[in-house]
Amino acid sequence: MTAARLLVVLDADSTLIRDEVIELLADEAGRRADVQAATEAAMRGEVDFATSLRARVEALAGVSSAAFARVRARISPTPGVQELVAAVHDRGGVVGVVSGGFHEILDDVAPALGVDRWRANRLEVVDGELTGRVEGAIVDAEAKAATLRGWAEDLGVPLSATIAIGDGANDLRMMATAGLGLAFNAKPAVRASASLVIGPQDLAQVIPLLP
Repeated sequence: MTAARLLVVLDADSTLIRDEVIELLADEAGRRADVQAATEAAMRGEVDFATSLRARVEALAGVSSAAFARVRARISPTPGVQELVAAVHDRGGVVGVVSGGFHEILDDVAPALGVDRWRANRLEVVDGELTGRVEGAIVDAEAKAATLRGWAEDLGVPLSATIAIGDGANDLRMMATAGLGLAFNAKPAVRASASLVIGPQDLAQVIPLLP
């Protein structure tokens, strides 16, 4: 396999897309307000992400798996995402997404936006309904950093030629691992730790930073 020239890894919710998927799913259960408050606390780093995610997913118990299609229909890609993906590909690079969100949505959204590889959590479904549990190990901050390192090694990309883009505390280790960590649409703690802060909610603003 020919080595890639660069690797750009994005978070999904509020970065690749404008939405928080777990909040859209919570709408289906009539529990958005509770889940939204817990999401905000987790993104600010006030609570452990894995513990918070498990609690939020519990609120989805009983939601029909048919809700996935309705949620996918509500997803809005972040402005500039397709331009950024095209620019990375033009430079011989690879675009990845690693998310604390869910494969059930990302498996449809990521390839539609030209993303090359992605990793996320998976929701347990039994008899057509969400059980309120996550299958397997949760994609947390360390898993995100490890995924970036693993993809870079697999692609033959030095870490100095990697860029990580995220908005929440769960992205900080991944951003610190990458050659360049960009805070996008980010919480204060993330902006304070990033290499650079992207102000407008337009991922095309990243293109001039590509090597």
